[in-house]
Amino acid sequence: MEPSDRRERRDQTRRRTERQRRTVLTAAGAGALMLAIVLGLAALSGGGEQGGRETREAAPPPPELPRGGRSIFPESRVVGFYGSPEDEELGALGIGSPASVARKLERQSRPYAEGPGARPTLPAFELIAVIANASAGDDGKYRTRLEPKTIRRYLAAARRARALLLLDIQPGRADFPEEMAVLEPFLAQPNVSLALDPEWHMGDGEVPGEAIGSMTADEVNAVSARLSEIVRRGRLPEKMLVVHQFTRDMVENRERLRRYPGVELVLNVDGFGDRTLKVDKYNEFVSGRDPARHGFKLFYREDTNLMEPRDVLALRPQPEFVVYE
Repeated sequence: MEPSDRRERRDQTRRRTERQRRTVLTAAGAGALMLAIVLGLAALSGGGEQGGRETREAAPPPPELPRGGRSIFPESRVVGFYGSPEDEELGALGIGSPASVARKLERQSRPYAEGPGARPTLPAFELIAVIANASAGDDGKYRTRLEPKTIRRYLAAARRARALLLLDIQPGRADFPEEMAVLEPFLAQPNVSLALDPEWHMGDGEVPGEAIGSMTADEVNAVSARLSEIVRRGRLPEKMLVVHQFTRDMVENRERLRRYPGVELVLNVDGFGDRTLKVDKYNEFVSGRDPARHGFKLFYREDTNLMEPRDVLALRPQPEFVVYE
């Protein structure tokens, strides 16, 4: 074979070998790529599942009430003290330190967890966070707001006592939504609820202590709707919205009252007197068909022959909220 022929055959062999190598490398590359894709998809699938589990595990559970659970009624009966540290005359909550009040409240609550129809009690500090005044003040609203640091002190004490903090509004000539907005940072806490005192809701020209105020069902509904939104946004447990009243027209158009998700509306029968008067007033107020729970208020100083817990529990229907002033 001529040298030129040998060179040509070597060149052909080399080119064929190079083509084979390229084919093998291409196939290997394709295989490696396919394997990488498969492994990647598997990793994504497994990792996504694991990541999902980790996300679910890392997400904190929704907050609960101070003594467990996320609904107040009918699981519990709320028993509270009402008042403010601004003046002992405003009620039992303001007499003594928050810690001593918590101990007294625990003792006062105990009988309500005994006997027929008994339920576990959930204590509550009903703190007057907005206090109606006889003087107009700088803004002409006839009300004073508690300092946030004072509210924080009672909030901390309520947490230690595993109790609710119920912020009460006596608005004077201000509006309930206006005062509620100021309290929203506290209402975003899982153990803080709200109370409205329409007795102290004044119209133009009216002065707290000289006139008896009122509010409409639509005003109650507006506050309740806003409270429901706070609950929804924060994934919070139920909140109470307590409305105090001792005359039937203190809440106008009661038939228009509505229930909102996450909010337990409580109409609390207020007013002091002897046992017969208080029982008659309670029976009158619970006869309506509004969607509210029933509450009952007792006065250590003003009531004649203060009713015992067994007397309160003898009321029908039994009040689900009992508060002492």
